[in-house]
Amino acid sequence: MYKQVDSNKRKTIFFMGFFLIFIIFLGWVFSRALGSSFILYLAIFISIVQAFISYFYSDKIALAISKARKIEEKDNPKLYHIVENLSITAGLPMPKVYIIEDLAPNAFATGRNPEHSAVAVTTGLLEKLERPELEGVISHELSHVGNYDIRLATVIVVLVGIVVLMSDLFFRISFWGGGDDDSDNNQLQFFFLAVGVVLALLSPLFATLIQLAVSRKREFLADANGALLTRYPEGLARALEKISADPKPLRVANKATAHLFITNPLKEHKGSMRGWFSGLFDTHPPVEERVTRLRQMT
Repeated sequence: MYKQVDSNKRKTIFFMGFFLIFIIFLGWVFSRALGSSFILYLAIFISIVQAFISYFYSDKIALAISKARKIEEKDNPKLYHIVENLSITAGLPMPKVYIIEDLAPNAFATGRNPEHSAVAVTTGLLEKLERPELEGVISHELSHVGNYDIRLATVIVVLVGIVVLMSDLFFRISFWGGGDDDSDNNQLQFFFLAVGVVLALLSPLFATLIQLAVSRKREFLADANGALLTRYPEGLARALEKISADPKPLRVANKATAHLFITNPLKEHKGSMRGWFSGLFDTHPPVEERVTRLRQMT
């Protein structure tokens, strides 16, 4: 666990630095392609602002996108006490507790560190899970908090969004036209335009693959740590089966935030062909494999 915490802290710094440099590089290529230095200055400004926002406000953005409502103990004593008791057991500060008004059962944790963390669950989860199953889900999410998965995952939400925004901006400006008509620069500008189009098309895909790869790897560790926290792996295993079997997609979820949840909230992967290529685009490892590993712990 301690190795994972250190690894996640290093990865957060790496990805923030990598995306900062990458966005500036995209801005430079796009500015050469369109003959406008303004795009480069805009990219530098965006990269600096996004680094600040992704670190300090990514959790608030994720909660706002998910339409999560903060609750106190009096609003839902059962949920509040489960989170409180498991936080004490895990040796973690009590996170803020949020509820998402949605019938699809699911949950996620967010925040930049355990002192600034939050756990959000849907009303569907509260209605459809028994107490040991709900404890399994909360213990899984608290494991993300303790492992600093939450900071890495929520920071990547913002960083990937900025790359997609930059790519979209390039295409929009391209349609508006612009640039230098000097014949001496035509060939060079055409080259950068071709490179810019390729980067604009592939950058969101590349950024998304990073996002999904980080998400898949951390789920197995959170499952194991969560099961050790409750000393009852079967509770989390049954919860995963119920959540994945529910046919309702989570209405407030989207491709930017899907990797935050305990299982894929979009449900769009069900019935699709499995394989190496399709697996690249999964936000989570297969539920069957997660359940099997949990029951091997029993």
